[in-house]
Amino acid sequence: MPAQHPSPAHSRSVMLQILSIVMYTFIAFICIGLPIAVLPGYVNDHLGFSAVVAGLTIASQYLATLLSRPSAGRLVDSVGTKPAIVYGLIGIAVSGVLTSLAVLLENWPLLSLAVLLVGRVFLGVAQGLIGVGTISWGIAQVGSQHTARAIGWNGIASYGAIALGAPLGVVMIDVAGFFSLGIALLGLALLALVLIRNKPSIPVIRGVRMPFWSVFGLIAPFGISLTLASIGYGTLTTFVTLFYIDRGWNGAADCLSVFGVCFILARLIFTNSINRFGGYSVAIACITIETCGLILLWLAPSAVYALIGAGMTGFGLSLVYPALGVEAVKQVPISSRGAGLSAYAVFFDLALAIAGPVMGAIALNMGYPSIFFSAAALSVLGVLIVVGLSLRKTA
Repeated sequence: MPAQHPSPAHSRSVMLQILSIVMYTFIAFICIGLPIAVLPGYVNDHLGFSAVVAGLTIASQYLATLLSRPSAGRLVDSVGTKPAIVYGLIGIAVSGVLTSLAVLLENWPLLSLAVLLVGRVFLGVAQGLIGVGTISWGIAQVGSQHTARAIGWNGIASYGAIALGAPLGVVMIDVAGFFSLGIALLGLALLALVLIRNKPSIPVIRGVRMPFWSVFGLIAPFGISLTLASIGYGTLTTFVTLFYIDRGWNGAADCLSVFGVCFILARLIFTNSINRFGGYSVAIACITIETCGLILLWLAPSAVYALIGAGMTGFGLSLVYPALGVEAVKQVPISSRGAGLSAYAVFFDLALAIAGPVMGAIALNMGYPSIFFSAAALSVLGVLIVVGLSLRKTA
């Protein structure tokens, strides 16, 4: 019997439903992107703290997201996706108020920094709540058969929003000062709260809630593969500028732009391939492409080859998260889906957390090109784990 393909009208309906939900991810990640390029300079230049403290100020948000993942998953499963997103938006509003308050207190640098850090923590917790809440809501809204699309479009919204928010934050600082960032965060959060107020919510799924660490154990093999593949992303974004300087090249920003464009295009064009060919097959193919891109970066004799390598890396990495995510979510009952998505996201957070110090140590001892070889070797391990998982499924 021939396979039944969804009609174009049905496909558009699914897409519109997903977009109406990931819109909140887009708003949240614009708020995350706005301060990201200007906050280190503010802490260093205006408050007078070292570059290390400035870096820790940025890192505090990501640490808060990582540590709050288990609670975010439990909250989504127990009270529902819409309330979790609402709590996240309130967190962004609080972060905006604290960010502006920190500016008013800049004559007392320690107090200003403390308030700023608390605001970053609120923003990090909000990121975890909204990220898990929107993906869970999207899957529940359109059905588990569209899990890949829900995860994929959530990623497009988050990456696109940060890419838009970072330069917009620089412009805002030049025009209206740092105080305006807090006002923008507060205004965007309030706008989203107004938009979500009358949006029908999805009922909480009844059933036994698995303990987070039990869910974590089921998700771990998929998450470890995700970590090994995603270290290449953390390596590229963290060290590409220093890599270019080391090689005497110009245009490191172009390398990041090519990576981002290829990443988003791959998600836009090929997300449906996960449903056609399965998460395992797509993950294996994509991590292999990413590995080739990292190897090309390692061996690149010129900036042109580095651009090609960055594009291949972005193209390959693009579908790894949703492809493995589709298979990971199948391992847990629907009543614990929020916990499963939170546990899975922890492994991506982990990749970004360890890429900097690990690859920094490798660069210090072996040179900057070697970090891309190391990332490629780790991604090969990720492919082998996925192959093993695939064989275990078919056995």
